[in-house]
Amino acid sequence: MKNVIVVGGGLAGLRTAMALRTQGYQGELTLVGAEHHRPYDRPPLTKAVLAGESDDTTLPADWERLRCGLRLGQRARALRFHDGRPGGVLETTAGPLDFDGLVIATGATPIRLPGDGPQHVVRTLEDARGLRASLRPGARVLIVGAGWIGAEVATAAAEKGCRVTVLEAAATPLATVLGPELGVLTVGWYAEAGVELRLGAEVASVDHGGVTLTDGRSVPADVVVAGVGARPEVDWLAGSGLDVQRGVVVDSALRTTRAEAVAVGDCAAWWSERYGRRLLVEHWETADKAPEAAAAALLGRPAAYDPPLYFWSEQFGRTVQYAGHHSAADQMVFRCAPDSSCWTALWVNGNRLEAVLAVDRPRDLVQGRRLIAESAELDIRLAADPQVPLRDVVLGRPPRGGRARGGPQDPSAPRTSLIAVPDLPLA
Repeated sequence: MKNVIVVGGGLAGLRTAMALRTQGYQGELTLVGAEHHRPYDRPPLTKAVLAGESDDTTLPADWERLRCGLRLGQRARALRFHDGRPGGVLETTAGPLDFDGLVIATGATPIRLPGDGPQHVVRTLEDARGLRASLRPGARVLIVGAGWIGAEVATAAAEKGCRVTVLEAAATPLATVLGPELGVLTVGWYAEAGVELRLGAEVASVDHGGVTLTDGRSVPADVVVAGVGARPEVDWLAGSGLDVQRGVVVDSALRTTRAEAVAVGDCAAWWSERYGRRLLVEHWETADKAPEAAAAALLGRPAAYDPPLYFWSEQFGRTVQYAGHHSAADQMVFRCAPDSSCWTALWVNGNRLEAVLAVDRPRDLVQGRRLIAESAELDIRLAADPQVPLRDVVLGRPPRGGRARGGPQDPSAPRTSLIAVPDLPLA
């Protein structure tokens, strides 16, 4: 392999280019990016950039040592593989490029709401800068969607003195990701920040001067922000011969159906042996860590990417962190009262820890994430005690300075049954 093209100028594309070099690839390397900026970090866009604390989130890279050509402001248009031999041609807005190795890292595109009125999304640096200019004191800011992005934008807008309203079609914030039992616990955060939250409010169209709901009511606004999700940027792969569904279908090593092509980041629907299903995860951690496996696979080496999932959000003065996947859980245990300033929820299947959600309890997240990777089984009674570190509640493992935990779960131990455990977004 002598000529590798990385399609996508975000975190996943840059990390894969770096991984190829550190793993010994010496051939030609080119990164093609639709934006005119060098690869930059996206999580700060809804945090520091909107808040006006930063205007440059460029990712550090030694481009001279990386020996990677940059073709910025060039969008991928189509892909053709050679018949009977490796490689192919990438069609871009600046013309065709030949390759014999390909990394697909084109990310995702925000979903826009119907209607002919102006609306903001937050995906690019220009998106964040444009929205920031509209966040003036007293401005009526209407955010559609009480998910991660919506809550973070609401936080920034409220701090700038805007009159903020959030519309959410579901009965609670984060109902799809965390379930209504936990989503309802975040409702009070909006009121504390002076943000009006309207639940069960579905938008029919964005109009000039506000939105119209499906029940016919109008909600006036000076600024409308759509925070209703994103779709993988894969339309340009139509006719390529690759298996493309919600994202580019890849195996656990991020390989496509062509050996000379891998896909990574928000556009990759990868197979997880850990969870026994295909995952499409649009979070920073996957874009940052999966490229090591993708680079190894492209170079023909054994590889797999299958860690416990992880993501985080900063909203309304809180750090919210999640690790694992709770679809297999049959019970939930709280550490601290969920109406306290900081708390942790554990999802457990029998005694095995499946997932953890920590609100301003970073130690619980770090230790819980490690226990999930180990498929650890917990003493549920002790796990519910916030004073006992999670690392010390593992069955069969001696706590620091104590005897090993053992025996089956005590039937009298506190537990909260889950009515339903919704999935994270999957392919």
